[in-house]
Amino acid sequence: MTATAPRPVLVIGVSGSGKSTVGALLAERLNRPFVDSDSLHPPANIEKMATGQPLTDEDRLPWLRIVGERIAKGVDAGEPPVVACSALRRDYRDLVRGYAPNLFLVHLAGDRSLVAERVAARHHEYMPPSLLDSQYAALEPLGADESGVVLDIAAPPAELVDRAAGSITAEEGGRR
Repeated sequence: MTATAPRPVLVIGVSGSGKSTVGALLAERLNRPFVDSDSLHPPANIEKMATGQPLTDEDRLPWLRIVGERIAKGVDAGEPPVVACSALRRDYRDLVRGYAPNLFLVHLAGDRSLVAERVAARHHEYMPPSLLDSQYAALEPLGADESGVVLDIAAPPAELVDRAAGSITAEEGGRR
């Protein structure tokens, strides 16, 4: 038997959960390209968030399609990426999964107070701390039928990467 092709990975969670940090380190560990989906937002979305307004589904859908297309392009090129993307709701993840059915999810979850501390201590170009409540309101946990792992962000990034890489390897090894 031969191993299946590596799966694309979507690192999800609320703002401040460590998606970009863990995603970049995980991509390096897996020797894969890394994409921060923040760089894929249309300018109108960035402007809206910068003023403290949460995005609507109408705002998010074109962006999520771009994310899905970027993942599919990487898979088609034989380089399935690791992508940092909030993808807080199940239907958002389903939309992206429509472009990459074998998507593996790494959900970075944690205590709201820890995330609030992180968000308050950093500067993000267009994601003000005032949007954290809307992110938690939209957050839906992984469903039992979604392939992935939930990791507690209280652990250091290196440990999160170890756990994520181990889960991905176990999933890929089990699909022979």
